[in-house]
Amino acid sequence: MPIVQTRMVIDAPLETVWKVVSDPRNLPRWDRHVIAVRGVPDSGLEVGAEYSTELRLMGVHGKVRARVLELRPPQLSRIRVSGLLDAVVETKLSPLDGDRTRLDQRVDFRFVGGPFGVFAAGAVRRLGAQRILDRGVLAQKAQAEAAR
Repeated sequence: MPIVQTRMVIDAPLETVWKVVSDPRNLPRWDRHVIAVRGVPDSGLEVGAEYSTELRLMGVHGKVRARVLELRPPQLSRIRVSGLLDAVVETKLSPLDGDRTRLDQRVDFRFVGGPFGVFAAGAVRRLGAQRILDRGVLAQKAQAEAAR
């Protein structure tokens, strides 16, 4: 499985960053390809919770399901995504001096078969998986710093 990962220092305290990055309803703010997130429990995420995400890549729509595999607030989440792609998204937060937080994000992924999976794989290759992740983490940083 291909792996993309990135690290970012955010000028906001750990709890503030966790509040932002642990809420999947923020996904459309971080990635313009995400057009809707449905089914996130009002009480927040817990291990075993599931939700869905609707994507649009180059005019084609698809849906992925997400399931929380591991959750250790405010420092770690592991989410399995399945549908047009199979992935595990791991987000780790570490406190730093001066109310700053280090965000490490890692995505292990592969595209599944079928016409949309093949199309999505081609679109991600053209756009660049690393570039998509980096852009998303920069958006998370901006949101967390604004919430500070």
